[in-house]
Amino acid sequence: MDKKEQKTFPESRVQAKKRKKKLIRNWIIGILTVICVVAAGAGFYASHLYKTAENAANKAYDKENAVKTTYGEFNGKKSFAVLLLGTDTGALNRTEKKGNTDTIIVVVVNPKKKNYTMISIPRDTMADMVGDDSDDVQKINAAYSIGGAKMTMKTVSSLLNIPVKYYALVNMGGLMKLVSYVGGIYVTPSLTFTYNEIKFKKGVRQHLNGQAALAYSRMRYEDPEGDYGRQKRQREVITKLVKKLATTDSLQNFTKIANTLSSNVKTNLSFSALKSILANYSDCTSASESDYLHGYSAYIDEAAYQIASTSELQRVSNKIRKLLGLKTETISNRETKLNALNIASGFNFNSSKTQNYTIYSESTTTSEVEKKKSSSSSNSSSSSSATSSKSRSQTAYNTSSSNSTGYSSNYYSNYTYSYNTNPFSGGY
Repeated sequence: MDKKEQKTFPESRVQAKKRKKKLIRNWIIGILTVICVVAAGAGFYASHLYKTAENAANKAYDKENAVKTTYGEFNGKKSFAVLLLGTDTGALNRTEKKGNTDTIIVVVVNPKKKNYTMISIPRDTMADMVGDDSDDVQKINAAYSIGGAKMTMKTVSSLLNIPVKYYALVNMGGLMKLVSYVGGIYVTPSLTFTYNEIKFKKGVRQHLNGQAALAYSRMRYEDPEGDYGRQKRQREVITKLVKKLATTDSLQNFTKIANTLSSNVKTNLSFSALKSILANYSDCTSASESDYLHGYSAYIDEAAYQIASTSELQRVSNKIRKLLGLKTETISNRETKLNALNIASGFNFNSSKTQNYTIYSESTTTSEVEKKKSSSSSNSSSSSSATSSKSRSQTAYNTSSSNSTGYSSNYYSNYTYSYNTNPFSGGY
């Protein structure tokens, strides 16, 4: 029979049921992947499931930071980014701006590569608080407590020179209930450690419930990589949770999942936008990539920071812009200017030592810093010369004294001191 003459037959009830279950699964995984497990979705399999998903999304919706979705923005052909923010403050307060966001991840969904990329920004990264008129910098995790989601999006956008239009704030503690609802996840720890009396052994595959998954993703101080190591484990838990939610078994607890998400998520992605994303990007859920912004450990006014070099900021900016289909641009912001000024003053990003990093005013120029450094070096040289001259004079005096008293010059030379280093010099 010719292909054109082939007849099509109505699908059986079993086939229809399988197709509808797969559709529901794709709705859930599509939305959860897009904003890294921050909203629940459902198909049109049953009206009550759809309504549950809609209510959950509307409860999580942040109208204050709502943005207009342009025509064709989520057409399945263009990449887009969502800023994922994680906090551990308990149930999210919908009116107050409080709490630091210790998890900051730029999630880029790329339909051409059929995957999503998670790029973490360390919580202690030095950043200019965009919208704050104090002309000061802070650790980037303070942006939310200072100016809410709006300041956080603007700060990340300025830091990396990327467009940040959408965000999702997740209470990581509450969200880990999802791990239990899907029957747990499996991990193979890369190191042995204990956190909250829960033990993890290097190289041993381990099943985690919600409490264990939270402990696994929270530990920082026992990890040689510190916050970077924690970020890797957070991304691992999120990725495995997303995959587990893709199974039809998760539908058994769909209402619990939706309610948990709505109580622990805040986002400016509307339900309408989520439906468009679901319909056009569900095939971007099977693969993921990860990266993070590297920083250099330094002190600013005795507080420990991570300083991203200009070359590292440029690398991450280029990567995200390319994923979004944008041309790369040279970064020029408050952070890169401070880097240039500190390098001019002697800061070395290649040093293995923890150095002090100076916050200069906006009006300070590189030439001013270099001039001050040169002047300081000259003064230091003069001081060293004076000390050396004074030491030579002291030696000469001691030698002269030895000749007049009959003592050996070697005797006195063994007790020749510098005024700057020995307070017990006998007043010479």
